[in-house]
Parts: sequence; C-alpha cells; structure tokens
Amino acid sequence: MTAIHSYDPKTGHGLKHDPLNAIIAPRPIGWISTVSAAGVRNLAPYSFFNAFNYRPPIIGFSSTGWKDSVRNIEETGQFVWNLATRPLAQAVNATSATVPDHVDEFALAGLTAAPSERVIAPRVAESPVAFECRLTQMIRLTDADGAPVDAWLTLGEVVRVHIDKALLVDGVYDTAAAEPILRAGGPADYFGISEAHKFQMRRPA
Repeated sequence: MTAIHSYDPKTGHGLKHDPLNAIIAPRPIGWISTVSAAGVRNLAPYSFFNAFNYRPPIIGFSSTGWKDSVRNIEETGQFVWNLATRPLAQAVNATSATVPDHVDEFALAGLTAAPSERVIAPRVAESPVAFECRLTQMIRLTDADGAPVDAWLTLGEVVRVHIDKALLVDGVYDTAAAEPILRAGGPADYFGISEAHKFQMRRPA
C-alpha cells in the first residue's frame, strides 16, 4: 500500500518546506515592469503567473502583499511582461531584491529600459519577448470563507507583442530556443526547457 502524507494547509504541512510550490511546478515567471505615476520604474519577478485567455489575450500574476508593481499598475493601468530566460537568470534574481520603492530595478540589475509602444511602462531590452499590457482586472483574493487574503491577482490584456525574430522558425515560435526559466519548489530551485525534453501530442479529432 502506498504511504500518503496528508495534511490541512491551515494547520501546517509538517515538512521542512511547503510542498505546494514544488507540486504546482515548474511555473512560468511573470517578470513585470511598471512605472509609478511619479515616473519611477520598477521591475520584479512573480512566480504565480500565467496566461488565461486567447482572444483577447489576457495574462496575469498574483502578488503576495501590496507591492510596488501592484500599486504602479493601479495608478497607471499598464504593465509589461518580459520573458525570463537562462542568460538573464541572474538579472531576474537581482530584481527580486527587497529594496525601497524609489530604487530603479533596471539600474540595479544592469538592464536596459526600452520604450514601449502602447503603454508607458518600459520593457527589458535584453529580453527576447515582451508583452505590453493594459489592466483589465485587479482582484483581492479571499479564502473559502470569504475573508480577504493579503494577495492581489492582476490581469491585463496584451495590446502589443515583441518577439526576437531569431526565435521564429518558419513562422512558428521556438520555445526551447528562447531558454525560458521556470520557478520550481524549495527556496532556490528553477528549471529550464530544452529541445531534448520536447514531445508532440495532438488533441483527439
């Protein structure tokens, strides 16, 4: 018989490290750039991130705590998602530092802020892919009893897409060539994507 470790999250997992992030993994990273109403740039990675709709394209991330990214998006209604890649991993990590809100994480990580075309928030010039987004919804999460949680889900419509042409092969985006990094479990685990691990499977007719 298989031994099962079961627990109620409210009363604790009883393990060395919370397994939730390792089980729901690897997770794409929301590397979100914003600018405040006062013009201060911000750049931060979020591991609770994904795409939620095709047309219009809607992506979103959840922030634990009311952080600069959320405040800036509330003020301006705009943000940019930048693809976090293996060559940029150290820079991505640098932008996760807890710093005062007047600190420009672009400068902190040695990154170039490229002007966007549809929104005021800049994009990361070194990143091969960027989505310019306009806020659609900002939702404070609640628990099953309806009590508010210290977390905000921010959703945005993608209004402009930028892709390095080197990643387009016969009109098809090459995911492995982009070398995206993904957040895994534990305090420091990440994964990459490689061509060797790709397989194809089509939906049933």
